[in-house]
Amino acid sequence: MFVGSGLSLYLGSALAVRLFEQVAAPAVAWWRIVVAAVVLIAWRRPWRRRWTGRELGLVAAFGTTLALMNVFFYLAIDHLPMGTAVALEFAGPVAVAAVTGGRRERAGIALAAVGVALLAGMSLELGGADARAGLLAIAGAATCWAGYIVLGRRVAHAGDGVTRLGLAMAAGGLVLAPVLAPPGAVVLASPGLLAAVVGIGVLSSVVPYAIEQVVLRSVSAATFAVLLATLPATAAVVGAVVLGQVPQLAEVVGLALVSAAIGLTSRRPAPEEAPPA
Repeated sequence: MFVGSGLSLYLGSALAVRLFEQVAAPAVAWWRIVVAAVVLIAWRRPWRRRWTGRELGLVAAFGTTLALMNVFFYLAIDHLPMGTAVALEFAGPVAVAAVTGGRRERAGIALAAVGVALLAGMSLELGGADARAGLLAIAGAATCWAGYIVLGRRVAHAGDGVTRLGLAMAAGGLVLAPVLAPPGAVVLASPGLLAAVVGIGVLSSVVPYAIEQVVLRSVSAATFAVLLATLPATAAVVGAVVLGQVPQLAEVVGLALVSAAIGLTSRRPAPEEAPPA
């Protein structure tokens, strides 16, 4: 089930890459958030309960961070191979674990640092200026992911995570709408583009999140850490098969080091903290 979740997540990302020539990457990311918000809100119907101003403020901050993370990630995969971008983005949660954890987590950040250096170095060597833009974007995504984890823990403690996630996505979509809705309006003029962004939202957000709800209740913390560590490799395989992004040997080593770091530093998260990238 977790492999299916990862394949769905990155097939959605690969479909997004295919659209970037017709719709700007940030606008595609915005549509992904909007589609997921509509599906989750229709499912959970958050209007049935009362919300305090403090709750809504936290949810809005959480959702804005989530939306920005997706925008930065899509900007990154417009310039970098998908497997490389996913591995580099994991620097965010690995860093949070290292700051809040012990020796095991600090060993993980050391492995991740070497892996990131290899991946970034290879990206610069192969991609030049285009790769520099991608690296800046993925640094933004990793930073947002770290903030997402911190805010996600506060949201998780309030309970009813699926409902709050739906509201958060709606808030993030609304915050970014003044900037990203105008360039994304081209989607409404084309049934094919509209179907594609709906597919991206379902594949990259709704399906993985629904599957992870089951997985998180079925495995131990250690098992989940191992499963989470497979995501960079899953992204690299999807990128190679669907987008023709075959990694070099140094990139494979970098991916392996980052995956090892993820396995060392991951703890079983609340469902709200599951990676949405």
